[in-house]
Amino acid sequence: MSINISETLTFECETGNYHTFCPISCVAWLYQKIEDSFFLVVGTKTCGYFLQNALGVMIFAEPRYAMAELEEGDISAQLNDYQELKRLCVRIKKDRNPSVIIWIGTCTTEIIKMDLEGMAPELETEIQVPIVVARANGLDYAFTQGEDTVLAAMAHRCPECKVWTGEEKEIQSESPQKNSFAPLGEATERIRSTTKSRDTKPLVLFGSLPATVASQLGSELKSQSISVSGWLPAQRYTDSPTLGDGVYVCGVNPFLSRTATTLMRRRKCKLIGAPFPIGPDGTRAWIERICFVLGIETQGLKEREQKIWDNLKNYLDLIRGKSVFFMGDNLLEISLARFLIRCGMIVYEIGIPYMDKRYQAAELAFLQTTCKEMCVPMPRIVEKPDNYNQIQRMRELQPDLAITGMAHANPLEARGINTKWSVEFTFAQIHGFINAKDVLELVTRPLRRNNNLENLGWTELVKGGN
Repeated sequence: MSINISETLTFECETGNYHTFCPISCVAWLYQKIEDSFFLVVGTKTCGYFLQNALGVMIFAEPRYAMAELEEGDISAQLNDYQELKRLCVRIKKDRNPSVIIWIGTCTTEIIKMDLEGMAPELETEIQVPIVVARANGLDYAFTQGEDTVLAAMAHRCPECKVWTGEEKEIQSESPQKNSFAPLGEATERIRSTTKSRDTKPLVLFGSLPATVASQLGSELKSQSISVSGWLPAQRYTDSPTLGDGVYVCGVNPFLSRTATTLMRRRKCKLIGAPFPIGPDGTRAWIERICFVLGIETQGLKEREQKIWDNLKNYLDLIRGKSVFFMGDNLLEISLARFLIRCGMIVYEIGIPYMDKRYQAAELAFLQTTCKEMCVPMPRIVEKPDNYNQIQRMRELQPDLAITGMAHANPLEARGINTKWSVEFTFAQIHGFINAKDVLELVTRPLRRNNNLENLGWTELVKGGN
């Protein structure tokens, strides 16, 4: 797609703060995805309260994360941070024996200039457990960018892929880090057994998805004769994919620009720039782009996509011609807007906390193409939107639906605007052909609720109901 985006799409940048969920919440899905990990969040009691409430931790549950709570003495630099973190990590190793400990830095560690990166290598050598440091503070990052910083940090620790020119032409894996104690031998043997030829193009997908969704995407690629050689993150840290020159990588989420940059610049991987696999249209475009780069002709993709659209007919009839306004929260806004436009909706505005035009170039081009094909106006894209200005614009436009953060949902409902929490799209399974229905299930729920109320004759409740 050689489309000049700037000529038609309107980009604006306001001066609003990040009105988003805290990025340390990435622990919620990452600790479940990486089964042999342990996350240690270094912050204040406020961070601990947030995790307890946001993640809904039960008293009997034993999640693989914990808080290293900073006290007044820590903040005033009167205590020895290294010794305290060592005490906690030794206890973690004894109680849980993880393959990796991931330190999550918060706003407080940034403000007091806590040298987590400086302490980690020394402590790692001492306790013989890999320690990965990731910054996930709300000062610099929006909601889902917490995952981005974690995966970027983990990309540095993945074993290196080197192609030797001997008779066997095998790929040998070795750790790029001097102090990496994870037993990666099994992963090495797996790569050797599956990759014997220099002509093989290994493909690594990056982005945290539930195992079932990752399996579905893998199956779709397999039906096109493409094998996924690894995922970042893997189910287990010890199965981290091999990276290096000659390895192709492709993202599944639009908020992983830092990880993509790390994979290209630091690990010398080849990035496949593609729209993201959200909606039948996005999934087809994602697979087509991967196949094109790897030199494979697609088979039956058009029919596969059309079959999904046919199954969505009831949802499409409900939302066709309706309007939607994205206030901006989780960086999924461009992909979701493009899919909803394809479904027949009108998108007035796409608010987004942070926009990397290079990483999302293919998605932006696809958005532009979709608007032209559907004969609808191009939505304005507003980075770091000012919520006050957005409210004024919504009063004028009166959209049928606003996709927004939880803080603004009830006030908007009170003013007669239907809302849907953006955080629900983050935790729902929305990737791939099969899960397109789940996206529309979330989008149409407020509209179906209002239809039900009207059918019951409760028209007055529609204006202010939740």
